[in-house]
Amino acid sequence: MIDRYTTPEIAQLWAAETKFATWLEIELLVCEAQAGLGVVPREVAERLRRTARVGTPARIEEIERTKTQHDVVAFLRSVTDETGDDARYLHLGLGSSDVVDTALSVLMVRAADLLLAELRTVTDVLARLADVHRHTLMAGRTHGMHAEPTTFGLKAALWLDALHRSGDRLERARATVAKGKISGEVGTYAHLDPAIEAHVCKALGLSPEHISSQILQRDRHAEFFAAIAITGGSLEQIATEIRGLARTEIREVEEPFLSGQTGSSAMPHKRNPIICERITGLARVLRGYAQMAMEDQALWGERDISHSSVERIAIPGATGLLHYMLRKMAFVLNGLRVSPDRMRSNLDLTGGLVFSHRILLELINRGLTRDEAYRVVQTASTAAVEGREAFRDALRRSGHLAEADLETLFDYTHYLKHVDAILERVGIPSAAGVRR
Repeated sequence: MIDRYTTPEIAQLWAAETKFATWLEIELLVCEAQAGLGVVPREVAERLRRTARVGTPARIEEIERTKTQHDVVAFLRSVTDETGDDARYLHLGLGSSDVVDTALSVLMVRAADLLLAELRTVTDVLARLADVHRHTLMAGRTHGMHAEPTTFGLKAALWLDALHRSGDRLERARATVAKGKISGEVGTYAHLDPAIEAHVCKALGLSPEHISSQILQRDRHAEFFAAIAITGGSLEQIATEIRGLARTEIREVEEPFLSGQTGSSAMPHKRNPIICERITGLARVLRGYAQMAMEDQALWGERDISHSSVERIAIPGATGLLHYMLRKMAFVLNGLRVSPDRMRSNLDLTGGLVFSHRILLELINRGLTRDEAYRVVQTASTAAVEGREAFRDALRRSGHLAEADLETLFDYTHYLKHVDAILERVGIPSAAGVRR
């Protein structure tokens, strides 16, 4: 994780102190379950619950670096140093991955909860924008060119619907990684009773894995990363569109620009969409993490550790970046400056070319073949694009449409008639108060 792109909540979640505290909790839960089975004296398990401590991350790192070259063994030695002789009853029958993988699942579930909560802040803002601007007309653009009229509310609703799907994916991914394993070195429970695993997982809010090797299988983690990367892609879509609409020539929206903020070291007039650009760049990093996770699926035999080094970077990195991106997107959308007047001015820029499809359909309805109608509208639009004649004048001169007809056809309200129904499908109630 990089401090610049890390929120305090995520930093605390992936801090070494949190990891080692979670490892210790798993060791204690195992010990208590073993006491219930008569493997460990009950009074020892009770005493360990009161007295077991783990050393500082710096001390554990020192033991690993100078002695063990193994982080779990360094952790256990630290616990022994801090706790005393009772610590010999910890880690009985366990493999390192029983502790590491189960703890990782706990922390990934917590990370998913943080992401889902932050995602809701973004969807709440988008729902408000879609509602407020449901009838704010603007030019729809395909291939970067004016197409037909749409509304900014529909654009916001489109983004909202994509993030609803991202929420569903993250929920499913959370359930997928909410698995624990306390099954020994190769998953056979050779030195453990499966009841121990059930006890530990229940206490941690996990489900026991159906079958494991030395580790939980990494297709689960790959799904988690994929859900994160897709969510990042949806944020990138929003950010890219805001950047495009903020261009000097368009100026329909603008990122928040704070008092005292500097846009350029050399050009004082600049108000660049830097947050959206940042989100766009970080989405690329998330896709890279997803690729890494998929490459971690294939390991030798019951396990090698080629995945371990990747995950130490990628899991905190991916969850941290997405949490940061969601928070920044909420900031942008909450302070987004929307210019309905500029949207309308741009929509009128072509003198009515955005009505071409409606006019085409009207001419066909009046008896022209599709090719004939298309030729009439295209001829008129070409004259307008080349600056030889206004579109409306060229259509009138074609002899197929009178001024009264054009007055009806050049009407933006035609494009608003289904907006409320579309928004209701996305979960945004109409003025009538339809509940989601």
